[in-house]
Amino acid sequence: MGRKIIHVDMDAFYASVEQRDRPHLKGVPVIVGGPPHARGVVATCSYEARKYGIHSAMPSRRAFQLCPRAVFLRPRFEVYRAVSAQIMELFLEVTPLVEPLSLDEAYLDVTENHLNLTSATHIAQYILSEIKRRTGLTASAGVSNSKLVAKIASGHQKPNGLTVLPPDAVLPFLSGLKIGDLHGVGKVTEQTLRKHGFETISDIQQAPLTELRGLLGRDRGTELYAMAHGEDERLVRPHRERKSIGSESTFEEDTEDIDTIFETLKREALSVVKTLNQKELVCRTVTLKWKTEDFQSRSKRYTFLEETADEETLLRITTKLFNEIEFSGPIRLIGMSVSHLESPSPSKQLTWQDIDSYL
Repeated sequence: MGRKIIHVDMDAFYASVEQRDRPHLKGVPVIVGGPPHARGVVATCSYEARKYGIHSAMPSRRAFQLCPRAVFLRPRFEVYRAVSAQIMELFLEVTPLVEPLSLDEAYLDVTENHLNLTSATHIAQYILSEIKRRTGLTASAGVSNSKLVAKIASGHQKPNGLTVLPPDAVLPFLSGLKIGDLHGVGKVTEQTLRKHGFETISDIQQAPLTELRGLLGRDRGTELYAMAHGEDERLVRPHRERKSIGSESTFEEDTEDIDTIFETLKREALSVVKTLNQKELVCRTVTLKWKTEDFQSRSKRYTFLEETADEETLLRITTKLFNEIEFSGPIRLIGMSVSHLESPSPSKQLTWQDIDSYL
């Protein structure tokens, strides 16, 4: 099989933790997120709630309309992080090659492992049973020879499922899926492909590479062709580099009050700068994000010539970007993020006191 990759994904993680800790909620539609009669969105929901068409990122008010009898709960992130730590500890008992994607999912490379088992299937079964024993929760797992296919497989038989795809099963499995089932295929790419008669991954597998390059460009066409054939050489990386740091706030009611919007943005920016400095990172790009009353996302960014983590500089640029925005109506959300993160080189950490010492 070559490489042996497992993708483990907890089942409705936040909601399942709440149902575990509150047994009377088992079998009840549970929604974790913002309250139903105020501004907010669904973070996750139980499988009982999903039967009503509720899903993550849906406005809480809409979720309430779909299922008025659902129980809405505020997230308890400190509890979720503690449970996640238990699960990650288990993963590290199996292999040092663990790449967390979030609190509730991770890739594991078990080609070599601490259990001294040669069967990735048996390792996945062990992991799922131990998660249940240690936390009382269920997870689903996908096993294959690449991160791409293992992740798709983990969602195939949710909840509490295990899908194993050896190399000779990858192409037949992928061929029956829709284009949108390929992770990384966005709406624009999907629309372009559908416009030209592509509906399933099988259609992509059978298409000439030159046709895909003509539709999507050389690089994107080549990438999609490889993905459709289950080709993915990405390694499981235990230490993922953080791509951005951000913070945002949703207003209780849509607002056009510039002072309120700016003070909220300033608070979020200070939070981002604090995190940036706690992580001992510098950034090159500042991005402002806002959402209009009709849920349209907008953004504006600025890129520095050199990296910085200076609070005064970042707040000045945040203010500059804000003053350049022409709001056309009420907004529901405002936020700020920094990206192109790096650890500062020694030369960039010099202070004026350091320079004075050399003079």
